[in-house]
Amino acid sequence: MARQPRCGTCAFDDPPGFLLDFVRQFEVVGADGEHEQYVQVHCEVRFAHVPALHDLGSFNSWFFHDGDVGLDDWAAALTTTPAWSTVSAQHPDEIVVHVEDAC
Repeated sequence: MARQPRCGTCAFDDPPGFLLDFVRQFEVVGADGEHEQYVQVHCEVRFAHVPALHDLGSFNSWFFHDGDVGLDDWAAALTTTPAWSTVSAQHPDEIVVHVEDAC
């Protein structure tokens, strides 16, 4: 199933903050083995408004197990992005985990 980190400025409160959201999508199958739905598990790491984070804009990257890039290489590439070093230097205000129906 798909994995996706995404980040960007969001407006949970005033002023807007910054959100780093790790998403993992799962397929739910019934007792008969047939597809019923997809669900997404989110791990949202929320930060206060910090200009350095706001200046990052937004970003997302998808990984699929049957894709051309392996999980280790995909994850390693994420740590070389400017967003990674900027975000890792900050301390989150809140971490929220939730599940939603994807379709």
